[in-house]
Amino acid sequence: MAGPAPAIPDHEVEITAVRAQGAGGQNVNKVSSAVHLRFDIRASSLPEDVKHRLLHRGDKRITRTGVVVIKAQQHRSLELNRAEALARLHALVAAAAFVPKKRRPTRPTRGSKERRIEAKQRRGRIKALRGRVLD
Repeated sequence: MAGPAPAIPDHEVEITAVRAQGAGGQNVNKVSSAVHLRFDIRASSLPEDVKHRLLHRGDKRITRTGVVVIKAQQHRSLELNRAEALARLHALVAAAAFVPKKRRPTRPTRGSKERRIEAKQRRGRIKALRGRVLD
């Protein structure tokens, strides 16, 4: 049902180098090694059903205008951060490419209903024995 995740062409992904946040001293202040990745879902070449599932995913990385924004700043090198941002984007698209199985409503069997009622009656009899003992 779910085939391989659709490929994302490089020209549809916009990657910019920015300065990382947090600790790191001079390196953080000097080097732009963090990566901002932007991917416009609506303008992409993804199949329509994958676009629809992505847009209705409710992920905080997807803006109201349908742009995926991923910031990677885990590593010290720009290349590793770029690879991590792309990997996160591919994982997001792969999750949206998965087609959920249609739920078929079922009804409880007669035996399961009888077992349930019998268990309730058994429990009720046990509780009835907990009453006050009369002399």
